[in-house]
Amino acid sequence: MLSTARIALNRPLRRLFDYLVPEGLTVKPGQRVKIPFGRQQAIGLVVEIDIEPPAGITLKPIHNALEDWPALPDETFQLLSWASDYYQHPLGECLFTALPPALRRGRPATEKVEDWWQVCGSGVALPANAHKQKTLLDWLAQHEQGAKGSDIIRAGFTRPQLKALSDKELIRAALPANESPQTQHHKETIAAPELSPAQLEAASQLPLPEVGFSASLLYGITGSGKTEIYLHYLKQNLSSKDQALVLVPEINLTPQTVARFQRYFGERILVWHSALNDSERLSAWLKIRNGEPVILIGTRSAVLLPFTSLKALIVDEEHDSSYKQGEGFRYSGRDVAVYRAHLNRCPVILGSATPSLESYHNALGGKYQLIRLEERAGEALPPTISLLDIRSRPLEGGLSRPALQSIRQTLDSGSQALVFVNRRGFAPVMMCFDCGHMVECPRCDTRLTYHRRDRAMRCHHCDYQTAATETCPKCNSEAFKPIGQGTEQTEDILAARFPDTPIVRVDRDSTQRRGSIQNILKQVNSGKPCILVGTQMLAKGHDFPNVTLVVVINADGGLFSVDFRAPEQLIQTLLQVSGRGGRGSKPGKVLVQTCHSDHPLLRTLCHGHYLDMADQLLEEREAGQFPPFRSMAIFRAEADTMEQSLQILDSIKPLVNAPGIEVWGPLPALIARRADRHRAQLVLNTDNRKRLNMLLTNICQTLEGQRFPKGAKWMIDVDPQETG
Repeated sequence: MLSTARIALNRPLRRLFDYLVPEGLTVKPGQRVKIPFGRQQAIGLVVEIDIEPPAGITLKPIHNALEDWPALPDETFQLLSWASDYYQHPLGECLFTALPPALRRGRPATEKVEDWWQVCGSGVALPANAHKQKTLLDWLAQHEQGAKGSDIIRAGFTRPQLKALSDKELIRAALPANESPQTQHHKETIAAPELSPAQLEAASQLPLPEVGFSASLLYGITGSGKTEIYLHYLKQNLSSKDQALVLVPEINLTPQTVARFQRYFGERILVWHSALNDSERLSAWLKIRNGEPVILIGTRSAVLLPFTSLKALIVDEEHDSSYKQGEGFRYSGRDVAVYRAHLNRCPVILGSATPSLESYHNALGGKYQLIRLEERAGEALPPTISLLDIRSRPLEGGLSRPALQSIRQTLDSGSQALVFVNRRGFAPVMMCFDCGHMVECPRCDTRLTYHRRDRAMRCHHCDYQTAATETCPKCNSEAFKPIGQGTEQTEDILAARFPDTPIVRVDRDSTQRRGSIQNILKQVNSGKPCILVGTQMLAKGHDFPNVTLVVVINADGGLFSVDFRAPEQLIQTLLQVSGRGGRGSKPGKVLVQTCHSDHPLLRTLCHGHYLDMADQLLEEREAGQFPPFRSMAIFRAEADTMEQSLQILDSIKPLVNAPGIEVWGPLPALIARRADRHRAQLVLNTDNRKRLNMLLTNICQTLEGQRFPKGAKWMIDVDPQETG
């Protein structure tokens, strides 16, 4: 009798498909197979074998297996199955997230062999006019062991030039050298970093890998040297056969972190982030799947990769909202990392100077071990934080006179200043002072941001763009002026006030090109006086030893938001950006401009004790019955009209029939129209997570079988980070 297999496809379908396994073919869960699907062929992943298919159905046979081994080992398969159930997302899409794009498309799971070229020392002489070939030949002659084809192309040469030299027998294809100068350099690893007494005390509390699963929350103030503790821990406890994973929230942090880890671990360091090309991803994936003893530094999706000997997990800046996927499979990289450590029976370390209230609550409740590191590394001291009330003060590009004076004093002393503006572009609004017209996005319920560098008006929600005009598009008045501050405007003001000082802008616009963030960091780390101007990208883990002054343009944004998480995120951002100051031997100072200097949260901020503020915020959350004291999920709907979106959510509301579950809504989203789609949401809140999960499963299965207006769709967000 032929065996059967149940297979998942990379499609948004909450169902699996049954197939016959041909005689002579053996398949296992997690294995890639090629199957007939309708009139096409598709790549699938085996979920179960020897299942009992429904009666009366004739099954099609699997064409073939793409490998004779499972692409997803057992532990990774369990992890993704759990994540599919917890986050209520189709299993097929969850499983395929753990594969690199090349394998999702059916490419063989083998690494492309890199071509290698070497000078022969024989062959015909080059003609006099073959200047480019002569340059290439001279370049290769300087590399005695030869060079990779990709390195030759990056150096500015071409494949036809290589072929021409090969045809003339002046160069030959060769086997790769065992060691290039770069790899030789990376093998020169050094001993674990020396730790201060405070760091040693914190490191001694971290559980050893042989103990099995444990979760530790390492609360270390900014500049306390958490990265040194990570390095020390891995150096002391990771054997030469073990794998480890270090998660970072942003791709822009990856080069800086990689450089520090390579210094201690050399070739063991691998990276994983969205800027890698398909070949680079496949190469890294194969090393991980084959069990090579790598230490992977990666962003959110790295936690889903098929590790086979994972012995330690580190989540740096664990509070960062970037760990939560915002669309599709809406998982939390931090929370999945904790569950992965549980499955792998290994320790997970969550590190932050401003821990999330969820993690801090788990530590207070005994689920996580809380380790405190409240002393800066070396001679550095925490910066002093002062509130600067800007009510009735004249502002220049958002900067008050005391702030500008402080910047001047900082530069005169040979130090660097950082100005934090949490808006990119030149100004968030263009307004006519005659008729009051403001330029709005035609596709969203929001206004266009003025980008003066590109003479453009842009929507930061849907990427709509139109040319900027000098006059009001409604009344043609010339009283058409920018309102509010963005990074571009602040950069211009500072350039005019300090013409002899480099102004370094760091935002999404200025760091789009590959390598741009490394160039910026190199300039700042030179230590020469400069002014950094940037958005939240500056607040995330960067180490600028010569920055002694931090100016926050406007700290009031999150004080009165409708999102219950806004105060937490505001305090985290302010403390993180404040922590960029005074990390070297010079003392740091932080000026926080505000119109609400009497606000209790901001006044507490001046003392710089985050856990005191976290205790206060947890009390407010408990009083309001918000997470982490209750579990939350949001059904979101979007359609061509708001009426259709609300109708979808109205059809869900009667399905919430479990006791103890509160339902809020349905209501339009905070930005109700985005990219011409009308958005609404329905919030479910309860103190029984298990009951909520069962209810969500039943609702999703019911919705899967319902028909909605064309173009209308629904999605679910479990443990949402944004509730607006």
